[in-house]
Amino acid sequence: MNTYIFKTNLKCSGCVSTLIPFMNELKGIQTWNIDLENENNTLNINTDNSLNKEDIINAVAKAGYKAESL
Repeated sequence: MNTYIFKTNLKCSGCVSTLIPFMNELKGIQTWNIDLENENNTLNINTDNSLNKEDIINAVAKAGYKAESL
């Protein structure tokens, strides 16, 4: 299992709602969550070994947001 943490520009629950369908399209995610209370608005993802950071960054970008690996 891999754990990835990304800094994002998501700011509210509406942003998270927009992201949900894009995250659900990714195969291999076991769990994910957004911490909007953290100053970096972190996206935490646990995956099997089939996903890499670029796959996740691209999915976030398709939703109209940015993700930067921490």
